[in-house]
Amino acid sequence: MEKIKMTNPIVEMDGDEMTRILWKMIKDHLLEPFIELNTEYYDLGLEHRNETDNQVTVDAANATKKYKVAVKCATITPNAARMTEYDLKEMWKSPNGTIRAILDGTVFRAPIVVKGIEPCVKNWKKPITIARHAYGDVYKGVEMKVPSAGKVELVYTAQDGSEARELVHTFDGPGIVQGMHNVNASIESFARSCFNYALDTKQDLWFATKDTISKKYDHTFKDIFQEIYDSEYAQKFKEAGIEYFYTLIDDAVARVMKSEGGYIWACKNYDGDVMSDMVSSAFGSLAMMTSVLVSPEGYYEYEAAHGTVQRHYYKHLKGEETSTNSVATIFAWTGALRKRGEFDGNEALVEFADRLEKATIDTIEEGKMTKDLALITTLSNPTVLNSEEFILAIAEKLA
Repeated sequence: MEKIKMTNPIVEMDGDEMTRILWKMIKDHLLEPFIELNTEYYDLGLEHRNETDNQVTVDAANATKKYKVAVKCATITPNAARMTEYDLKEMWKSPNGTIRAILDGTVFRAPIVVKGIEPCVKNWKKPITIARHAYGDVYKGVEMKVPSAGKVELVYTAQDGSEARELVHTFDGPGIVQGMHNVNASIESFARSCFNYALDTKQDLWFATKDTISKKYDHTFKDIFQEIYDSEYAQKFKEAGIEYFYTLIDDAVARVMKSEGGYIWACKNYDGDVMSDMVSSAFGSLAMMTSVLVSPEGYYEYEAAHGTVQRHYYKHLKGEETSTNSVATIFAWTGALRKRGEFDGNEALVEFADRLEKATIDTIEEGKMTKDLALITTLSNPTVLNSEEFILAIAEKLA
């Protein structure tokens, strides 16, 4: 069979631990036998990030600006334990946060729905898409340990030298403090991305913050969304028969649990990080969720919406069998390949992405799946496959 050719490359960002193992399996069994894979490769594994002082992450993000389409493996964001384990020079920040800051887009995450994997929330009938703001807040935060009694202030120095100050806290002993920021331009991009995506998919859009408590920070998000909606999108939403709805984040959580789904839920950066994991897990598995970062300039970065599956990786290193779900990582590749095909007018590449997704879903719906899905499926007598067997079963169906 003649392999599908690619005109332009995809930016490929390799990752860490068990997802790095799956990454190679997917390429070996599901991609390279069918495609003359054309990628510009960047190793975002923690060791290489450490060796390059994290420059490789910046380079990968800038390459995405050049080629417009990227696919990313899950990566480690180090904590104190990882500092010791990997003998790191410093506690490098989240590579996802770095990439999002450079590309300034919105992350859209939606569950991959298959027959036999029923949502934990019984009234959920349709997918819930999480739109996560991809810049700032805690992911670009500056932190400090306060060693002893003293005063911490927030200081703004204007270009003319004038200052404005706000007291954060007067400490009477040791403590901690954090500074966060965002910029109006990024919030505006976030809002427009959400409104456009709602129109493209013909879904209602919800947005939620905690503006009653955060009367300047969160309230600015609320105000910008409302101003852009009123001036640019209200009539378009009316014509499309969809709704924009704002509420407090705690009210949104309560409403989501009682809803049927079928809408986009826009969240600030941290809220979206947490809620996307909740939604994906409740729909079946953390490994059953698509994730794409979309920037206003038309850059697309696809990834799995889960971590590096550390526990399975340690089992793998001991030579023990693992049954790790690779579906979200497969769909990251299909999303990137489809978008590359759309940009390049390469219909064969688009069709291949569709076929690979169908082969993956069909494999599960025929009862062949990894252990995490077998534990929750409503299908009778599922066949539990290990990590590689599952990928090989998809490859057989694809061929």
